[in-house]
Amino acid sequence: MRQEDFDEYIRQVEPSARQSAADWQTAIGLQQVDGLKPSQYLLDVAQRNIEGDITIDEVRQMLDTYYHSKAGRTTGTDDTAECAKAAANIKKILSTNTFAFNTNGFMATHRRIFEGVFKHAGEFRKYDIAKKEWVLRGKSVSYLNWEDLRRALDYEIQREREFRYRNCTEDEKIRHICRFVSGLWQIHPFREGNTRTTAVFTIQYLRSMGYAVTNDLFKLHSWYFRNALVRANYKNVRLGIDYDFSFLERFFRNLLLDEHNELKNRFMLINAPEGWEMADDKPIIPDDNRRQTDDKPTITDDIIIETDDKEIAADDKPTIILSYLKEKGVCKTAELSALLGLKPTQTKAYLYRLLQSGKIVAHGANKNRTYSLA
Repeated sequence: MRQEDFDEYIRQVEPSARQSAADWQTAIGLQQVDGLKPSQYLLDVAQRNIEGDITIDEVRQMLDTYYHSKAGRTTGTDDTAECAKAAANIKKILSTNTFAFNTNGFMATHRRIFEGVFKHAGEFRKYDIAKKEWVLRGKSVSYLNWEDLRRALDYEIQREREFRYRNCTEDEKIRHICRFVSGLWQIHPFREGNTRTTAVFTIQYLRSMGYAVTNDLFKLHSWYFRNALVRANYKNVRLGIDYDFSFLERFFRNLLLDEHNELKNRFMLINAPEGWEMADDKPIIPDDNRRQTDDKPTITDDIIIETDDKEIAADDKPTIILSYLKEKGVCKTAELSALLGLKPTQTKAYLYRLLQSGKIVAHGANKNRTYSLA
């Protein structure tokens, strides 16, 4: 089965299967925010779930078994496993009517999406971050410092709970929703998966308010959604750039008012060169550490921000590893991966560079290997 075939279910079968197919479309589409593509196995088991042959819990169990058996034997397994498991988890969330509109609910959304994917699922980050953005030509949004994450989430959600939509026009409602979602996303409380968590939480919130949220936008334009959030949270007075909510408003007007505004990533690129064209609207991220996919851009890995006013380094992870080893003495790859929020294969690449430079030494082999300062 192809991903496009889900449209057939929307047009031709009973409402329960139609809704199931729509939720799968959203769940899989959101993975494109991180450049993750669905495997054929995921599409096949999703089809069986849509047709009622297996439950969503059976889907999740089958995916766990399938990717556990493939671990270490197939290149790219980590990314396809993340895509499959996170998509199945999102499908389960969207299939239920339960929703907690509070900070614990937001944390629970992340935990439920990335259960079985990240060890830190549902946990706040404990360091400051930046992400080089293609749409900002390598610059970063200023994300909230890690010490204030819970207080900021409490504030944003409580302020939204107190807002009254009753006497607002449709334009006013859209503008307010955009600013709430933008503020929620800018907090960026997790190491990974912030945009997917914000999107799922937003869908649930809008549904709880009575909006019949359509799914095509998150299926087709999840990358636009993220870039629009970036532009809504970036300001550079020196370059004459202010916070711009217009791109996010176009997305939500299409989503909630069934308008047909054109959603193109290239329209959001700051300081675009004269004659800039990108017919296929598939930008390239200026970051050597991004995940590589055939045809989709990705967000970059988290990088630690220095405490002074130095320009953020593009790659601080070796320094983080050295500092951690100085404090801990000896540790394994898994521990460093959890610290950095990276997959083991990515962490090993940094360790190899440090070994080659003579800054660290390895002890033991295979699963028992540890590292310490030279």
